[in-house]
Formats: sequence, structure tokens, C-alpha cells
Amino acid sequence: MRPSIFNPIFFGKRLFQQFAIDTYVKIESSRLDYIRNNQDSLRADLYQGLVDSLNAGEGRADAVGRCTVLSTTFIGGPRDMRRRYMDAMALVRKYGKPDIFLTITCNPNWDEIRNELYPGQSAQDRPDPVSCVFRAKLEAMKIKLLKNDILGKVRAYVYVVEFQKRGLPHAHFLLIMKRKWKLTCPEQYDRLICAELPNKNKYPELYMMVSMHMMHGPCGVLNPNCPCTKGRSSCEIIIRVPSRSPPHRVKILTLYIVAVTTGVKRRF
Repeated sequence: MRPSIFNPIFFGKRLFQQFAIDTYVKIESSRLDYIRNNQDSLRADLYQGLVDSLNAGEGRADAVGRCTVLSTTFIGGPRDMRRRYMDAMALVRKYGKPDIFLTITCNPNWDEIRNELYPGQSAQDRPDPVSCVFRAKLEAMKIKLLKNDILGKVRAYVYVVEFQKRGLPHAHFLLIMKRKWKLTCPEQYDRLICAELPNKNKYPELYMMVSMHMMHGPCGVLNPNCPCTKGRSSCEIIIRVPSRSPPHRVKILTLYIVAVTTGVKRRF
């Protein structure tokens, strides 16, 4: 798309999304028409049909006939989904259970996405750069995992790409590591997984990323415009503490959340 040429499609917001969906529906309908009109070339006679119905003892004429078979080449069809499932189970049977469950989520604040947005637009208004950038990031992640071995030698893997309600994609990976790199003790897990805030002085960029993308808040009185506080006097998210916990633990937990979300250090 040339920057000097105005394209009304890119400024349609929800209408642009509807246009993309309608275009995909046309493409899928064309594929279904081809499959329906070329059942002989797809060897549909090998699937369940009239002969199988008669062998099963079916005598009703309205229940006997030739059905249209969706082959495994039709993405999202029952045979395609079953094939993918059986492939995944075959990997588990041969190489063992997965060792790592990894998720990569699209960030609408990525510079590659924000640079393509026009004034007044959000990432939800432009699914085209969001999908392209996420695809590029996903391929880069696969190179790091499978070739650069940032988590160890990977023996087999499967992944699936899903789209959230607001259109942002994310991918889930299941990694089966080679025997030497399998995780067998808590110390090995601690080398890959961290459930605490990084050192702000030693890893300032990592601390900023974790506090920005993986922590809830600030909200409530500190940020009335937060989505969880709009129209309410307090945050709608309730942090449940086990009933057996003493009262001072609840207080410490509340102060800890305030300290993390505001950056104010308190002495407990």
C-alpha cells in the first residue's frame, strides 16, 4: 500500500473487519464448491456412503445416500482436525510427554504495529499489520527455540495459533526436549521459570516489561480510568486469600500489590 494513496478500507475500522471476514467466507465457499464437484477425484467412494449404509442394515431411503466428504486438505474440517490430533498423539507416543508449555501473545504496543496505524486508530482496527507482525515474531521465536536452543535441544514440538475476542492472536507451544535437556528437578525449572519481579537495578528493561505487561494495576483510586475501575469505586478484581491465612498476611499482600503497582516501597 502506497502512503500517498488514500484507501477507504483501511479507515473502515469494524467495516474493515467485516470486509475481511466476508472475503474469507467467499474463498472458503469456493473451496467447498470444488470439493463438492470433485468427489470422484478425491476418491470419496472409499469413505462411508451407500454401500456402508446397506451393510449396516439401513433400510430407510431418506437415510441412505451419498454424502459430501471433506478431505484432510480442507482446513478446519473434521478429518483435518483428527489428522492433526493423531499426529500430536504419535509424537507423544514416540518421544514422551511434553516438557515445556510456552505461550507467545501479540502485543498491540509493538513498534512494528504502531508505526503502521493511522492517527486515531488502534490495533483492533487494523488486523492486517497485526497478523503480519505476529507471524514474523512467531517465526523468529521458532528459530530461537529450534535452532538457537535458548531452552535446550528440542526433539519434537507442536503449536496452535488462536485469536482472542478483540482480534489479537497468540500461540501455544508444547516442547518435548531431548533426554539431556529434560527438566527433572526443581533447580532445573528455576533456571527457566521465574515467578518474581526481576532486579530493577540489574535488569531494568526486563523489570519494566514484567511490571508493565504481567502485573495488574495501578487501579482504583490510583487510576480511575483503568478498565477494571470504570464506573466503580474500587477494582472489580478480587484477590482471594485462603481462609486459614492470618489477618496480617492479607494486609501484607495488599501492601505488596500497592508497592508493585505504584513503585512505592513500603516496609512491612
